Amino acid sequence: MKKFCTFLVLISVTILFTAASDTFAQKPVKDESLRMGEKRPTLDPNIFSDNAKIKKAYQIAKEIPWVLDSIYCYCYCEESPAFKHKSLLSCYVDNHAAM
Repeated sequence: MKKFCTFLVLISVTILFTAASDTFAQKPVKDESLRMGEKRPTLDPNIFSDNAKIKKAYQIAKEIPWVLDSIYCYCYCEESPAFKHKSLLSCYVDNHAAM
């Protein structure tokens, strides 16, 4: 009886962890409703191979542009006549985010 109970506990734990891993493995939902209108593509992250943090930031911008395009850029490049950025994503269409 004790072996059977142990077996049931192991099966339950296995099912629980399998369900949890499936839940956490889901891809982000793409919500386009908050986009601010940046249409230009981001720079290739491999351009920044000499700096791992900058390369990773550009990789993330490339993977989830709809998220960055819904966030206001707090470096105030939107107000600058030189940049006229639309959102945080705009910083990743050139080397502005790497500065």
